[in-house]
Amino acid sequence: MILAAGRGERMRPLTDSLPKPLLEVHGKPLMQWPMEALAAGGFTELVVNTAWLGEKISSRFGLNALLDGHPALSISYSDEGRDFGEALETAGGIVRALPQLGEIFWVAAGDVFAPDFVFTQASVDRFAASGKLAHLWLVPNPAHNLKGDFGLSADGLALNQAAEKYTFSTIGLYRAALFAPPYCGIPAGNPAGAKAPLAPILRAAMDNERVSAELYAGPWTDVGTPERLLQLNTPR
Repeated sequence: MILAAGRGERMRPLTDSLPKPLLEVHGKPLMQWPMEALAAGGFTELVVNTAWLGEKISSRFGLNALLDGHPALSISYSDEGRDFGEALETAGGIVRALPQLGEIFWVAAGDVFAPDFVFTQASVDRFAASGKLAHLWLVPNPAHNLKGDFGLSADGLALNQAAEKYTFSTIGLYRAALFAPPYCGIPAGNPAGAKAPLAPILRAAMDNERVSAELYAGPWTDVGTPERLLQLNTPR
């Protein structure tokens, strides 16, 4: 699943007429980078959630996308804007899309640039065997998030409380059971369009040692401001 429903308020005026995941980095829409990486890893069925100017995303990629020679992606859309008039936040959007997702699935944000991240079946297999409810990739804290989000234990558990914390890259593997009681009370498919953030669900699962994590050392940018977008696109 690619998360592409946000308004991108901090990116205005760039996002007044274009959804943030379609802003280009090195000649490609931001969201196309993880789409191509997923396809290269053999993951060819994709769900994209949309809201703000969502029709521009579905028009850009359609239902079957062949991107730069990678295997074709079969894409379905969860149109939160059409169905509810606004985005449902991360957990609300995932629960809305659950009927279109498998028991285990990847989630990545469409506005994060991690060009070297590799989505592998081996990662899925390890996660499936672990019995955990989520596996997160963490990155060193950028200047705009120096306090970090989650800790990491020596044996690979994600920690809600820790002296040293890292930033959640937004890339993760999830089991559908995370989005059910006791961690999430929204019915599968989110028929009422409940808005819900992801962090509280993850933190509750972390407190029960149900979330694993690892550090990712490759280039990574949360493209949250026009300045960061400009910096990425400035030749070095």
